[in-house]
Amino acid sequence: MTTAADLLARLTGPDAPAFALLHRRTPRLAPDTVEVLLGTVGDYEHLADLPVREGVPADGPVHDLLALVPFRQLRERGFQVHDDATPLRALSVAEQYALPLAELAPLLPRVPVPLSGGSFDIDDQEYAAIVRRVIEDEIGRGEGANFVIRRDFTATLGAGAGAAGGHCPPELALSLFRRLLEQERGAYWTFLVHTGDRVLVGASPEVHVRQSGGTVVMNPISGTYRYPAGGADLDSLLAFLHDPKELEELTMVVDEELKMMCTVGDLGGQVLGPRLKEMSHLAHTEYELRGRTSLDVREVLKETMFAATVTGSPVQNAARVISRYERGGRGYYAGALALIGRSASGGQLLDSPICIRAADIDPANGRLVVRVGATLVRHSDPASEVAETHAKAAGVLTAIGARPAPARVPGPVGPRLADDHRVQAALDARRAGLAPFWLRMQQPAVPVQAEPTLVVDGEDTFTAMLSHLLTSLGHRVGVVRYDEPGLRAKVAAHRGPLVLGPGPGDPAAVGDAKMAVLRPIVADALAAARAGTRTAPLLAVCLSHQLLADALGLPLARKAVPFQGAQEVIDLFGTRHTVGFYNTFTARASDEDAARLAAEGVELSRDPLTGDVHALRGAGFAGLQFHPESVLTRNGVDIVAGLLREAAAVRG
Repeated sequence: MTTAADLLARLTGPDAPAFALLHRRTPRLAPDTVEVLLGTVGDYEHLADLPVREGVPADGPVHDLLALVPFRQLRERGFQVHDDATPLRALSVAEQYALPLAELAPLLPRVPVPLSGGSFDIDDQEYAAIVRRVIEDEIGRGEGANFVIRRDFTATLGAGAGAAGGHCPPELALSLFRRLLEQERGAYWTFLVHTGDRVLVGASPEVHVRQSGGTVVMNPISGTYRYPAGGADLDSLLAFLHDPKELEELTMVVDEELKMMCTVGDLGGQVLGPRLKEMSHLAHTEYELRGRTSLDVREVLKETMFAATVTGSPVQNAARVISRYERGGRGYYAGALALIGRSASGGQLLDSPICIRAADIDPANGRLVVRVGATLVRHSDPASEVAETHAKAAGVLTAIGARPAPARVPGPVGPRLADDHRVQAALDARRAGLAPFWLRMQQPAVPVQAEPTLVVDGEDTFTAMLSHLLTSLGHRVGVVRYDEPGLRAKVAAHRGPLVLGPGPGDPAAVGDAKMAVLRPIVADALAAARAGTRTAPLLAVCLSHQLLADALGLPLARKAVPFQGAQEVIDLFGTRHTVGFYNTFTARASDEDAARLAAEGVELSRDPLTGDVHALRGAGFAGLQFHPESVLTRNGVDIVAGLLREAAAVRG
């Protein structure tokens, strides 16, 4: 029988294999277990190349592969990214052991952690300036709802006991892992991966994606409560839970990850929570998303690259913004670890945390990097975002000795803060504002139309949620990107319902290539609807709604305050609705504009003070500035069903 002492002797010996130690908090694993994986390492070009095994294992569930997915892997989705050559690397598991934490922890090395030259690559003032630029130049120009920009803490593990000459032998890596186990709490994975020429050690709070028995789980975490110097207290926590900025930050990433869930999930997704995740130096608010899928685990990994909590939304444009503001590649930061295996019956298993709160170490020279970022939204305060990056780095930096350990744990002592009834009431209040449609698991709908509904994607995968919403109403849905060759002719030839979707950007930008494509498509569809040659309904959402309003002769303007992730109560054609906006630009209508369009049979729903057009409808067509598919729109399904029904009835 192999003991913990035997394994540690092998891992610190001269011929040590590549290995990983994982302390995972999963539903199927005892909470006080550390798994030890030994094997060989290989590098791969694409996720589809990962050597996933098939068949029923001989001795129950097994781990086959531990993949390290770098941020540059976003190239597989066609997204812009700094290519720093960090490899897609996988440990093919030859041996695996599950040891009680109480047995292994006392045997882990406890050596000094000599560190020199520790500092952030971007100082606090420069990072605060970046925050201001992103708010003004990106969110303020309609490029997205939120963005995560990182900064790097770099240092060298230098000379000293256990680290002579500036390198990181296995004893030191194991000591870092021990420190994290002792000092951090609430992590989803605490891990050490040693591939021979690279060491990753960290404590990630967040699930990237789990898959088991066809069930897919994601875990959007956002909103950061930094414990006060005197320790966490209910008053400051409740103030955090009621902060509109923190609330919007979390719901925005829920929407973004629901887009992914609707892409990989056959029946969309169900939102569970919110909950409070309490860690040693901070606490987060989180949701859990559940869905069902028939996809291979590698395809699930590809379609979920990467969470909005570490990129922004919409993700494709967030990748461009990250490339503009970050100086180089992210390595494995904001990528994922992915433990792939098989159940006792041979079904695929996947457990993948987001690779954050980790030290990335070159064991040959001791160079160490800890990458952290803050989620920037329209209400972000630069000083607070700077402080958030320090708090996020604190857990790892304290464990490696770059920050002094606090005299006492700054977090809550005794009962969890989340157990207090006032905290639970604040969390329940957040759930009460979400769309009931996304709070329950959906059932398959029977298609009721012969002609499929065509959805045009304007570079925002909100179209995946729109498609799921339409499918629940009995539509057979096909999605086409705005940049597909021959799209204008394809849309003109389509005879079924047409949904023109959202996307980032300025609808009035003359030189914008996307607007140059979408503007004539919207104009053609509107002209056909008004002429009666399009008999199926037309619905335009957000960006496409703005282009539809422009085609009707309404002026477009930038809002004084972006409505990115804003939940508002509006009058929608005589009925009050709670809806979610993600727009920086808007169409506006004066009383004269409204009267002119009314004479032409077009009705407007607009803000009585600003004239912002929330929605419009006419014979065979409708437009919505808000997102009916968002978790922020409480009755989005009914709104879409009603508008499509009305438009179809006019032509019927």
